[in-house]
Amino acid sequence: MSMKFRAHETFFIRKGWLSKGMERVVAKSDLFVSKVENPMDVLGIGSNMVKSLRYWLQAVDLTSEPTSGKRVQTLTSFGAIVYENDRYIEEIGTLYLLQYKLAKNKSDATAWYFFFNDFTMSEFSREDFVQSILNYILMEDNVSSAAIRSLNDDLACIINTYLPRYKSSTGKVSPENNIDCPFGELGLVDIANKKQKTYKKTTPSPKTFDPWVILAVISDQAGDRDEIGLNELLKSPCNIGKVFNLDAVSLLDVLHEVEKMGAIKIIRTAGLDIIHLKEHFTFDECVQNFYENMSEGILG
Repeated sequence: MSMKFRAHETFFIRKGWLSKGMERVVAKSDLFVSKVENPMDVLGIGSNMVKSLRYWLQAVDLTSEPTSGKRVQTLTSFGAIVYENDRYIEEIGTLYLLQYKLAKNKSDATAWYFFFNDFTMSEFSREDFVQSILNYILMEDNVSSAAIRSLNDDLACIINTYLPRYKSSTGKVSPENNIDCPFGELGLVDIANKKQKTYKKTTPSPKTFDPWVILAVISDQAGDRDEIGLNELLKSPCNIGKVFNLDAVSLLDVLHEVEKMGAIKIIRTAGLDIIHLKEHFTFDECVQNFYENMSEGILG
């Protein structure tokens, strides 16, 4: 099992990066390895940022590149749907879908995977996180360990990904200094105690979830099964409870919306707590339906 740490070069995803990255990759698939044009010039960012963007596009599954041969990037099937429907990543549903892709990416975004799926402390300091992920690495893999500095950098990057600047900074933040990460809109991490430098995971408002986004994750994790236990939805790695920080109450709230849409039936009788999937959609089909519904909503 490969693990990757600090591949982001300490840069979190900036507003506009993913859109610009997709546009440039579509225009020129060898953008990141081109001998002719300098990707720094094309993208208008420094060399470490270029590396970082190349990494992030793949970490959130918008693009992929082969591990050998010519390292050209192409949009994934998911990336193509996002590019066509929400190129500038303006919908909160798109951010939730990217969050799912990132939080389940154990091999390329190991610290993110660990943070959402394995790390259970309700309030934590940097030391808490680093100690926990070190233990995790030793259990998972017989690697001696990752460099402590890399793990510290990973946590700093996680915090910067989900915590809007105005919350973490001590002074006033000018709106021009807009280098927040768009993922800050999701409300997944907050400051527990500013003085003690402790953080906590937070549960987003169930109203911010589109039922198709929830169904996309459930379907992706269900495989061929048409019945899934509520407990699995809440507690299994990569499912909606873990990747979106849902608690039991908010989990039921979002599931009721999916049920209203007619896609699932919640069954809580005879000691069973399960959902029944009424038909099988692939992840990409759910994503497509999400965007179609959005546009109908705008037009309708």
